Amino acid sequence: MTKAAKNNRKSLLVLVVILILINLAASRIFKRFDLTADNRYTLSATSLDIVNNIAEPLYIDVFLEGEFPGEFTKLQTETQQLLEEFKAQNPNIIFQFVNPLENDDEREAIIESFLQRGLTPVNVTLADKGKQTQEIVFPWAIATYGERSVKIPLLKNSMNESTAEKVVSSVQHLEYAFANGFNTISNDKEKKIAVIKGNGQLHDLLMADFIRNVRENYFIGTFTLDSVAIKPNESLKYLQKYDLAIIAKPTEAFSDEEKMVLDQFVMNGGKSLWLIDQVAIEMDSLYNEYGSTLAYPRDLNLNDMFFKYGIRINPVLVKDVMATPIALATGETGSATQYTQYPWFYSPWIYPTAKHPIVNNIDGLKFEFANSIDILKNDVSKTVLLQSSQYSKPIGTPVEVALEMVQDRPDQSEFANSGAIPLAVLLEGNFKSVYENRVLPFPESSFKRSSSANKMIVVADGDIIRNQLDKDFRPMELGFDKWTNKLYGNKEFLMNSVNYLLDDTGLINIRSKHVELPVLDQEQVYANYTRTQVITVGVPLLVLLVFGFTFTFLRSRKYGR
Repeated sequence: MTKAAKNNRKSLLVLVVILILINLAASRIFKRFDLTADNRYTLSATSLDIVNNIAEPLYIDVFLEGEFPGEFTKLQTETQQLLEEFKAQNPNIIFQFVNPLENDDEREAIIESFLQRGLTPVNVTLADKGKQTQEIVFPWAIATYGERSVKIPLLKNSMNESTAEKVVSSVQHLEYAFANGFNTISNDKEKKIAVIKGNGQLHDLLMADFIRNVRENYFIGTFTLDSVAIKPNESLKYLQKYDLAIIAKPTEAFSDEEKMVLDQFVMNGGKSLWLIDQVAIEMDSLYNEYGSTLAYPRDLNLNDMFFKYGIRINPVLVKDVMATPIALATGETGSATQYTQYPWFYSPWIYPTAKHPIVNNIDGLKFEFANSIDILKNDVSKTVLLQSSQYSKPIGTPVEVALEMVQDRPDQSEFANSGAIPLAVLLEGNFKSVYENRVLPFPESSFKRSSSANKMIVVADGDIIRNQLDKDFRPMELGFDKWTNKLYGNKEFLMNSVNYLLDDTGLINIRSKHVELPVLDQEQVYANYTRTQVITVGVPLLVLLVFGFTFTFLRSRKYGR
């Protein structure tokens, strides 16, 4: 054997040993690199904690398989890559993509079964150079862990957005959607929510969709303040077993004893979500022979308590040019009543501008007869979550409200220096009791003058939580307006508020993740369609052809002699 052959064998042996060592190291040391500019595939610490605690197989069926418009291919790709990241962290994550409408014979039955489970499809129509295609897509996933399962929405149904814009918004929501779903089915409920009753609050049927969604993650029950009049101390002790109190649109004044129970609940660390109407008026009261009604201040006996906490809810109505529409009958077409939509200036359409996780990346909300909130100075930190547009102003009460105002065309000058009115405020810090240095309504040995670090959210509109009813008096989705067929972001805001007030895992912070997903300008694509084809297809072929002729020519010159 020659010296060169020995050197070759030695080099080959060294190479084989190096490859074996690399493979052994790779099997023991795992590392993935996220090279995206926005780190969209880097899981948050909260997601990692949730995934790493999954001890049994968690199965995920994703219904994004098959033929559907190109924009959903992007959603499918992003979903698959995110799930691969989850699986890389924990092999107990097992997922598959399923085409639920693959069998045409069972298509109608499957669509009906999906609808019954609340998995609503999306009808998407896309135009491509004059051709239109329409497909039914189910942008959902179902995660199953043991005997528990949960629906995971993959597409955010945002209004006034193109399909491409919806996909971008949905991709930003994906990690939160899956992490929240995994957390729901893999962890037992711990936190308890009390829905306060006894002061004319909304009926449960009008909050049914909110209650149904909250029940997936938390225990929720009714707490009636009527017992306070008889056993105030026992009522306070029982309420303190809950972690969050929701006070949804009370219409009757609170007694001092009831107010002290709620105040001491806050002082002892209880979180609270206040949905308050300081003006008495209902939309239904306008549908009479006069088409008008009187809006007047409502005294709930809560002003001093809110003042102590650092805010004031004013008995005014917020009039906003950025308004949601109402549908009014304007005539008949044949045997059917014709409805026309008009902007209703007492129903502001609120687009969140704050960057707080509660309101980040959510749709516009519908308010109805909202009031204004004043921010007062004290040691409690206040964050304005929602506010009216620049073209809004407060209207003092009492005042007559009439349907004929839909014909008004307000001049922008009348809203000068009056816009951006706070409508929802987050308060965080150490709260002082309203009964500090005052005679207590009832003796309480455990009375606290101040709280430790606590937080609450106050919204100056009780109807933000109200869901409409269909013709059979069944609750519809919160935020959906059946008269105008529009869906608003009310439910997402309220769910985020509850999660933020109760969330110990930091799950809500995932919502702040920002993803830069490039979107094609369809008009430019169509305008430059031919040139793009020439550049992407013709130029590479031309380069290849020139290279081939050049190579052949040079080869012929070199070896043709």
